[in-house]
Amino acid sequence: MPTASPKERLRVVIRGAVQGVGFRPFVYRLAKEMALPGWVSNSPQGVFLEVEGEEETLHAFLLRLEQERPPRASIQSLEYSFLPLHGFTEFEIRKSDGAGERTALVLPDIATCPECLREVFDPANRRYLYPFTNCTNCGPRFSILQALPYDRPNTTMARFPMCEACRHEYQNPEDRRFHAQPNACPTCGPRLELWDGHGTTLSSNHAALRAAALAIRRGEIVAVKGLGGFHLVVDARDDYAVRRLRTRKEREEKPLALMAPSLAWIEGRCEISPLEERLLLSPESPIVLLRRRPEAESDGVAPSVAPGNPDLGVMLPYTPLHHILLRELGIPVVATSGNLSDEPICTDERDALERLSDIADCFLVHDRPIARHVDDSVARVLLGRELVLRRARGYAPLPVHVLRPLPQLLAVGAHLKNAIAVSSGSQVFVSQHIGDLETVHAFAAFHRVVDDFHRLYELTPVKVAADAHPDYLSTRDAQRRGLPLVSVQHHYAHVLSCMAENGLDGPVLGVSWDGTGYGSDQTIWGGEFLRVTDAGWTRTAHLRTFRLPGGEQAIKEPRRAAIGLLYELFGDETFARDELAPVASFAVRERTILQQALVRRLNSPLTSSAGRLFDAVAALIGLRLTTRFEGQAAMELEWAIQGVHTDEAYPFRLEPGDGPLIVDWAPLVQEVLSDLGTGMANSLMAARFHNALAEMVVAVARHAGEAQVALSGGCFQNRYLTERTVRRLTAEGFSPYWHQRIPPNDGGIALGQILAAARSKE
Repeated sequence: MPTASPKERLRVVIRGAVQGVGFRPFVYRLAKEMALPGWVSNSPQGVFLEVEGEEETLHAFLLRLEQERPPRASIQSLEYSFLPLHGFTEFEIRKSDGAGERTALVLPDIATCPECLREVFDPANRRYLYPFTNCTNCGPRFSILQALPYDRPNTTMARFPMCEACRHEYQNPEDRRFHAQPNACPTCGPRLELWDGHGTTLSSNHAALRAAALAIRRGEIVAVKGLGGFHLVVDARDDYAVRRLRTRKEREEKPLALMAPSLAWIEGRCEISPLEERLLLSPESPIVLLRRRPEAESDGVAPSVAPGNPDLGVMLPYTPLHHILLRELGIPVVATSGNLSDEPICTDERDALERLSDIADCFLVHDRPIARHVDDSVARVLLGRELVLRRARGYAPLPVHVLRPLPQLLAVGAHLKNAIAVSSGSQVFVSQHIGDLETVHAFAAFHRVVDDFHRLYELTPVKVAADAHPDYLSTRDAQRRGLPLVSVQHHYAHVLSCMAENGLDGPVLGVSWDGTGYGSDQTIWGGEFLRVTDAGWTRTAHLRTFRLPGGEQAIKEPRRAAIGLLYELFGDETFARDELAPVASFAVRERTILQQALVRRLNSPLTSSAGRLFDAVAALIGLRLTTRFEGQAAMELEWAIQGVHTDEAYPFRLEPGDGPLIVDWAPLVQEVLSDLGTGMANSLMAARFHNALAEMVVAVARHAGEAQVALSGGCFQNRYLTERTVRRLTAEGFSPYWHQRIPPNDGGIALGQILAAARSKE
């Protein structure tokens, strides 16, 4: 008769996204099935467990831990050791341990799972039409968490004592809601109310939701408190209602996001690849930029939702509240951030009543507090991968894993599209999107997020990294923190961000193209080619510079960028060229002022910016002379290419010198002017321009001789430019890298700043 192998005690420490995903009940069920006594517990570092059994069974248990983990769990490390027997008699889930360093991952908010959705629309279920239904596989996480470990007393759900039925689910390891921290039902959980503009309650619970739906159908603007803040919601078919929302929100032309009633509705109006469909239905559930179907011209969407835009930004309902509201309506709605332009999203109903009272006609609110603002994320599919353009709900604050352990650092990001970052060990935690630091409210939100991350992860940074621009509010804040300050050049941070996301070591040729960045020569950079090594960076090449008459005003008026570009080539002759749209758009007196500013170099800074080159060309060919939102001219230049397939590219020159290589766009501009004279279609000129930019990257890569090429900066949000550049680099034998889950725009700057600070000897 075979002798049983001796029993041992197995201790396991699991780090990663293992809290709030049903990991402990999974371990409990697995241990019970395998007849292994012991315990499992949450801690600020992850999940700790011990089991006892025969060695062969324990090894099988370890394999199944990784292979059968819950769908939303992510294991970063699994450390185990064998110890002497303790003598456990049963398996238990122990109370969480709150001591020690905070290294457990905080999960993002997760879209409603299919099981919960079925319950919400099952008349026989006790959660029928309950808008706060959730389980361990879905629901709020980051937006309700107040401290680690992730347990109910550390969330904003602590104020809602569970009823007997919910408590039974919560305490039953066999139940899907075992230790689901936001667990609730109509008896014990949060409730809805509909308020008028004075905060008077008009109706409650499901009646409030139905009344809100009726208001939307009447063309009213309803402020809806969701998961991470308020949405402003109107009927997306009603052009008058949408224009009214734009006027009140002070958002003139920037595209508005849609929430669609179903995937079928989207498929009828947009082209959707399998990856785009997966993204729409994913637990992250971002706003996805989709190409409209050409045949769906009359697509039931008001023209003012996305004027002139061949794309729609569309999301599906991602909370039970949104699912119920959209099922009640059966129509698409505009669901845009509940704020005024340049302000952070509102999270508190009283604050919303004050800040949104001039926008919203009524307020659909609830009494579950939101611990921190979390906007909707925005993504598109590019080269068969997702590219996150705004990183918030569903993505933040999951970390980026870097190649080497880092000290505890703080990075305060850029001025526009701000996000901050902190590091601990080999993880960099990048915050949710904060926005442009243009207003008192936005700067206050920035401070809240910095304080929040310090508290959540109990960090004591040894350095703070900031943009080299001395006038950025984020930089000034960093200077006041009393920590060693590392000043990081903007475009270097962009390249390091792309390298970190792709796990790259140097040397790398970084192509960093955007609108504005403070250069080390005190001019405005933005068309940069940087060679990055482990020792630092050098400016290998850049676009030819030109002046921006009016400085900041030129960002809002592409015609000014065009004037500066023309003046660089033709001097004073520029102002007599009435046949050119940018020149003709200025009165004679205005031209004189512009000319004097350029001659005297008054408020006419030099720039190498690729973003401003986009603006200038868009103005030259008559697409956009003034803008209503950031990047509008460049976007319209990309949109103009629709339906054109050509490899033709405008010419350019590489001009070597004592310093960096100069990429001279003069031949390009001359050809654009020639094509204008022949009446060439804007679409073909736009395609030739984009193709030329891709060829510039290839030409500099050949000159630099670096195999790895990292593409970063706001210009690489442009789908055509990025795809063309990557394909050309690949064809020429280079290894191109681009962003995926960290935005290429300034939302990714903080990640690069962390890496720069870690490299710095300051």
